[in-house]
Amino acid sequence: MTDPRVARLAELAVSYSLVVKPGQVLRVDAPPVAAPLAIEIYRAALAAGAHPYIDLELERLAELMLAEASDEQLDFVSPIAHAELAELDALVTIWAESNTRALTHADPGRHRRFLAARQELSKARWARISNGELAWLGMLFPTEAHAQDAEMSLAEYERFVYRACHVEEPGGDPIAHWTGLRTELSARAEQLAPVRELRVLGPGTDLRVGIEGRRWTAADGRYNMPDGEVFTSPLETVTEGEVSFAFPALFHGREVAGIRLRFEGGAVVESEAARGGEYLDALLAMDAGARRLGEVAFGLNYEVDRFTQNTLFDEKIGGTMHFALGAGFADLGTKNESALHWDLVCDLREEGEVYADGELVWRAGRFLAESAPAVERV
Repeated sequence: MTDPRVARLAELAVSYSLVVKPGQVLRVDAPPVAAPLAIEIYRAALAAGAHPYIDLELERLAELMLAEASDEQLDFVSPIAHAELAELDALVTIWAESNTRALTHADPGRHRRFLAARQELSKARWARISNGELAWLGMLFPTEAHAQDAEMSLAEYERFVYRACHVEEPGGDPIAHWTGLRTELSARAEQLAPVRELRVLGPGTDLRVGIEGRRWTAADGRYNMPDGEVFTSPLETVTEGEVSFAFPALFHGREVAGIRLRFEGGAVVESEAARGGEYLDALLAMDAGARRLGEVAFGLNYEVDRFTQNTLFDEKIGGTMHFALGAGFADLGTKNESALHWDLVCDLREEGEVYADGELVWRAGRFLAESAPAVERV
């Protein structure tokens, strides 16, 4: 029997996030474990008059590629992938894993090479998204593996996921919720638009990020579900200072914990990690843009109230900020290009402060009703 929450989530994805129209071609990328959600998205897309199809992704293939492929095979990207991308009107990526740590022992250098080879395909996809030619949504289907990472039972984790997406209650109106949030977050983005510099203070953190002239945008459920943040791409050469991340950071099935970074002239000049340092070094060495910030964002979804070891949710935690190393967003003015885009979440819910051009605008995980003059901290 289909979980009605899955059907409601699929309808939200098709009707609100993607706004699928009759005649459009929609591809759903999903592993077998996510079949219930993929089927319901397929059903909702048919009802919308679209032409949906499923691209089933077997989980073990990436593990086999990194373990057994030659260098030539690691570098190969099928021309069919580029041709297919050009024909899509909408794309859904469903993240769902039965083993979230399958790539833990993969060779970092080979993994870096595999990711770098796919940079051009990723750039082409984001170019179409930025130009409004391709609607894209990334979402999660809850599995036992994700529940274990979050230290919850599967039933608890399902409630957490569906509540964050506002499809938990049968009588609710998720589209109305996300439409209202769009208005709220858009107002916050407008408030940040004239800011030239942010100074972020917290445990092990004193970071200055230049954002003059960069546009902020509201993440309101159009690209991720759940959502709830405002973000921009910072200036490439002016980030200065140190930042520490109490939460572990995950990237393609591998974890790095206890990360500390120091920036000079916009680039990471010193880095350390309590665990996974070799992988951190490999990612920073991926290309010239990997050491610079492509994104700075405020997490504003206060219904996501705990760390679950899943970036889709953790970067939205109300009261946090996240900083992405690597590629930024061309439509927001970035000039930083990279095969990497790695979101690192900084917890500011207890001691954090953020100053905008010298005025205090955020304290202990919340924007202030009114800004306050800066009090210099040493």
